[in-house]
Amino acid sequence: MATGHACVDVYQGCVPALVPFLVAERGLGYVAVSGITLAATLLSSVVQPLFGVLTDRRPLTWLIPIAMTTAGLGIALIGVGDGYVLSWLAAALSGLGVAAYHPEAARMARVVSGGSHVGMSWFSVGGNVGFALAPVLVTPIIAAGGLALTPVLVVPAIFGAAITSWAVRSRVTGAVTRTRPEGPDDWSSFLRLSVIMICRSIVFVGLGTFIALYAGQRVGGGTTTGGVALFVLFASGALGTLLGGRLATRYGRVRTLRVSYAIAVPALAGLVFVPGPAFFGFLALTAIAMSIPFSLHVTLGQDFLPGRVGTAGGMTLGLAVSIGGIATPVLGTIAELTSLRLALSTLIAFALCGSLVGYAITEPA
Repeated sequence: MATGHACVDVYQGCVPALVPFLVAERGLGYVAVSGITLAATLLSSVVQPLFGVLTDRRPLTWLIPIAMTTAGLGIALIGVGDGYVLSWLAAALSGLGVAAYHPEAARMARVVSGGSHVGMSWFSVGGNVGFALAPVLVTPIIAAGGLALTPVLVVPAIFGAAITSWAVRSRVTGAVTRTRPEGPDDWSSFLRLSVIMICRSIVFVGLGTFIALYAGQRVGGGTTTGGVALFVLFASGALGTLLGGRLATRYGRVRTLRVSYAIAVPALAGLVFVPGPAFFGFLALTAIAMSIPFSLHVTLGQDFLPGRVGTAGGMTLGLAVSIGGIATPVLGTIAELTSLRLALSTLIAFALCGSLVGYAITEPA
């Protein structure tokens, strides 16, 4: 399941990895490329709760490999032709596949992990690994042959669909079908958690969209430096996710969440304002601090809504990741009117907001 998660979330990472090439090859501006990110995330954000409700009513394990293939097909088509609208629609198709994947996959992963924080962090880190591998996959291929080679990027989806189909046919499916969570749903706490997740999403999607361009401005090196920056962002995020499960087991989920977001605020400020090679150090620290609570969001959400684990999983693994794309056109507009540094500096406020709201939730029973 973790391998499959990596194969589907590589397509969320592909969108920001393609941004420098869309700028270089098609001459798109900040607002235009943020619109591509919005396309990949907006449809996902809108339909994600719907898929969550459906999976709460009946198992939809057959949907998982189909959703993965759809996500890969969208990215494969994004470079076909020169029209902006076609690229936008292709990104939206990929977002739809991502939305369909997460609710049922999160349910299966919770059963496999037996409710373990460490086990769930391994499933969650699969998504982080997918994000991290995206620039490694995209940069050399598109640098060699241009956007016309995006159809090659469908390969991880085919592999992921094959290996996940095997998992779906295993006895895990029976366990998912028989599971009947008990306990009252705490919507108040879940909504507070959702605010934290939205703040994190805005920061992470904003960095994912513009960090490659910002790295080129700060360090130089063009698209190569941008690919390195994206790899540092997503690889450090994977490390943070693994740390999150172990820290939560030792210190508790809510305490770990609060401390992590508190560290993220000065780290993000250093990323934006401190000059020189220290840029990459602050980028890594920001990604680790923002990702430590990632898998904890999943288990907290499912424990706050024990009767709606599909909805909770879809929100915490899918919607909370993608909804930040709605803010990227605003960041793009600020960048075009002022500077990319000023646009990224606004993300500090969202990190601070997430940190403060962390004190309004408590560990579920």
